[in-house]
Amino acid sequence: MDEKDIKVKTAHTAKLLFSSGAKLDPPYLLWKEFNHELANDFSRFITGNLYSRNVLTIQERQMAACAMLAAIKAKDELKLHVNAALNVGCDPHKLAEIFFQTATYAGMPAVNEALAVFKQVLQERNEWPLK
Repeated sequence: MDEKDIKVKTAHTAKLLFSSGAKLDPPYLLWKEFNHELANDFSRFITGNLYSRNVLTIQERQMAACAMLAAIKAKDELKLHVNAALNVGCDPHKLAEIFFQTATYAGMPAVNEALAVFKQVLQERNEWPLK
């Protein structure tokens, strides 16, 4: 795939994931402050190559990302990816279930933090309480 195709895929995937819902600054903006070229390389790799692959659906990729971020208690990244998961149509009840599943592998503190982040995102999107 040529550079132009990757750039188009990157923009398309980033728009799907991050263009609506809770107003959050993506990490890309921070990366750009340090090194614009490297930020573009990271963005093309993550959204242009990895997230645009179709072995997993974009919803499955987001649910996997949310599970891993919950397990490592990466609250800021989790907030971004919960919002992205909802943007691409992930069922919020399935996301809640994924966070409860985290207890088996990462413990209840990880569950509690993930659920707090999830609730905050839902509130910011005016989607709380869950129905």
